[in-house]
Amino acid sequence: MSRAATASTGNGHGGRIAAACARFGGRRDDWLDLSTGINPCPWPIERAPLPNWSCLPDPEEIARLEAIAAHFFGVDPQLCMALPGSEVALRALGMLLGLPGRHRALTYSTHAEAFARSSGGKDADVLVLANPNNPDGLLLDPETLAALLEEQEAGGGWLLVDEAFVECHPGSSVAALVGDDRRLVVTRSFGKFFGLPGLRLGFVLGPRALLTKLRALCGDWPVSAAALAFASAAYADDTWIAATRAELAAKAAALDALLARHGLAARGASPLLRLVEDMRAGGLFEALGRRHILTRSFADHPRLLRFGLPRDEAQAMRLDNALGEVLRRG
Repeated sequence: MSRAATASTGNGHGGRIAAACARFGGRRDDWLDLSTGINPCPWPIERAPLPNWSCLPDPEEIARLEAIAAHFFGVDPQLCMALPGSEVALRALGMLLGLPGRHRALTYSTHAEAFARSSGGKDADVLVLANPNNPDGLLLDPETLAALLEEQEAGGGWLLVDEAFVECHPGSSVAALVGDDRRLVVTRSFGKFFGLPGLRLGFVLGPRALLTKLRALCGDWPVSAAALAFASAAYADDTWIAATRAELAAKAAALDALLARHGLAARGASPLLRLVEDMRAGGLFEALGRRHILTRSFADHPRLLRFGLPRDEAQAMRLDNALGEVLRRG
């Protein structure tokens, strides 16, 4: 990836229902939120033991969660740390690595915000890539990422791969390349694939020396009792994980077909993110908003509109009918 290709970003966050209500009216329950890249059918928390709310999270239980997650990621447990969300992880890593960052022109805004500091005259930097990327779903193969890692290491820099959406593409993860002798950091998110973003749980995979600094920054209790209980069970639920990967792919294909019926071509490898590029994108965002359907627009990219997955047939029909009404009116 050339340095010219990793300029500024304009992608923030979806899920702003309160702001949508203030702008377009309605109550929260009136809205169909298709603005996020979150699984609309979450892992069933009743499969987990009840969290122990009466005690602080036990260090042994945190280590157990990290071991279960590390097994799922395919990395040594000593190279895995749990934190309260990958957003926190990215910002903390920006502080600890202390280098400026490069990133894609269209990607998650935190990549720019976390690594915006001056290099102080240093040539080394942190190349930050989401894989798959948000919002366009661009997916790089591990061989390409390995080559970029070697390039970064040769210049004294780091490669940071944000794998928040990689659960549907397990063969594309570079977690197995993480090691004490590599300048590679991988971040993972629990909430998106498992559909439980309110749990606020993420992971950093990296060299032990870096994780030691990160643990000192985050303290003794970096995650909640609920995160320990739910995620430990969810990461071990192989049957649900396999079925969900198949179901999300089917839902994405159905959404692509729905959008295509209205002349909207969706793209992206990740089934949780469907991006449309169309000159009518701004008008569609407004018109759908007036019908209490929230999508994701981009101020710096007015031709782009991102759709999340409808939960079920009723939600898909609501979107289908709204698009038909809007586009018939021209």
